Amino acid sequence: MHPDWLIPDWPARHVGAVMTTRRGGFSQPPYDSMNLREGIGDDEQAVYSNQRLLAETIGATPVYLNQVHGAQVVRLTPMDLLPGAPVHEADASVTTERGVACAVQVADCLPVLFAAPGAVGAAHAGWRGLAGGVVEATLKAVCDAAGCQPARVHTWLGACIGPAQFEVGADVLEAFKAHPAVSTPRFKPHAPGKWMADLAGLASDRLSALGVASIGGGRWCTASDASRFFSFRRDRVTGRMAAIVWLAASVR
Repeated sequence: MHPDWLIPDWPARHVGAVMTTRRGGFSQPPYDSMNLREGIGDDEQAVYSNQRLLAETIGATPVYLNQVHGAQVVRLTPMDLLPGAPVHEADASVTTERGVACAVQVADCLPVLFAAPGAVGAAHAGWRGLAGGVVEATLKAVCDAAGCQPARVHTWLGACIGPAQFEVGADVLEAFKAHPAVSTPRFKPHAPGKWMADLAGLASDRLSALGVASIGGGRWCTASDASRFFSFRRDRVTGRMAAIVWLAASVR
């Protein structure tokens, strides 16, 4: 692993997991250097080299999604690794298959990784997806795949835009207000009609309300650290990082 990448500090020893940063790849500015997303202006060969490097490093094949800020969850199988396999339009994935890695790409949105006995999952949780239930849907899919209750699921929140940088309007506040897990301190008044929102805190509240006790991470701000993280809100033209989770070949 590149020493700058984030490794979940969770007790899930039967899985592998990592979140890349902007360091360690082949892309040139402004996508320097570990951009993992195609079709955003970066040299395609550099992107493929970055994706290949990541797969070789983790010993599993990440399956990337066409993310649409929704709550759709897909179940991944070895069929998704075949050449020409269709790209799923979804914002989360789960799998019970070794060699298949669940992956979400981010540059301010929150990645959430899940690990249960015999199953793993990854969710792309921007504010729209989080308000729309992507965390709940992914947790249910992981629990269904593993045949377990939420209390047996370990979760980890990766780097996202932090509460000191994420200014939102009334539309975002209203999207969350109806949820019983929403805590008022997650939205702090900032200016007329504006609030500072704690995206990781909102996700943590939802996971706790669902019965998940193991919640780690959530302490990095993408927008505040330009040397380490891509941030769409900060830079507009930028690369994408990935958070990946996979079933390990053996228990560590």
